[in-house]
Amino acid sequence: MQTYKVDITEANAKAQLIDESFNRPVMVDFWADWCGPCKSLMPVLEKLAEEYAGDFLLAKVNADEQGMIAAQFGVRSLPTVMIIKDGRPIDGFVGAQPETEVRNLLDKHLPKPWDKQLDDAARLREEGDNAGALVLLKDAYATSNQRADIACALAETYIVLNRTAEAEAILAKVRLADQGPAFEQVKAMLELAQNAEKAPEVHALEQQLQAEPDNQEVKFQLAVQYSQHEYHRDALELLYQLLQKNLNARDGEVRKVFTDVLAVLGKKDPLAVEFQRKLYSLLY
Repeated sequence: MQTYKVDITEANAKAQLIDESFNRPVMVDFWADWCGPCKSLMPVLEKLAEEYAGDFLLAKVNADEQGMIAAQFGVRSLPTVMIIKDGRPIDGFVGAQPETEVRNLLDKHLPKPWDKQLDDAARLREEGDNAGALVLLKDAYATSNQRADIACALAETYIVLNRTAEAEAILAKVRLADQGPAFEQVKAMLELAQNAEKAPEVHALEQQLQAEPDNQEVKFQLAVQYSQHEYHRDALELLYQLLQKNLNARDGEVRKVFTDVLAVLGKKDPLAVEFQRKLYSLLY
């Protein structure tokens, strides 16, 4: 469990003010017993430290007792609050401020929720849980207002899951100004995936269905092949078309394959949610 606040002395100043700032932002509060504004500000800072639960460290420096530290930071008035990040002061204020202003200062420098989701998704992908990563990235993409680096991570995950159409749609929305090396790398991955030759049996069934678009048996067999080769959206689209004509098609086998694909995706997968709703619309 991370520490929320700490009293600074010469013994721990380097570790808590400098070293710790490479792990998370450190908010340094320079105060003194005789300072009235300091006493009104400190409860606000301590409340926020508890609320943010370790996202930043509140480092309290008694300027009378630790005059050398205050002098090193050029403190001339109390209270003085500084934000230290990566070993150097990057922001701050002098004098007591209302809670809203302190929050605004913190929000400028603390990681956003979607940054944590991006990190967690990367960890899940390393563990092989691409479906779990997809859920996090889809939410992060939406809440970050479609940030480019998150878009690239989302598109890459779609590609790994053989969902190239969705990856292509995501990349198409990335602004030209944001199309850096990461974008080009994912775009190249997409092109390779799109050009990859499908299994012969899939290709043969696709050609047969193209020649006989109303052949329900071919449509079902192709859907099964799609599901086995992890073309989940293509499989669900075909199966849904069959269910629209007959909910009990092939004595319930079509519906079973449909629900099996949903189960493989997992309940939280956006694709599963989309087609589960479509199934409900047919049932009810």
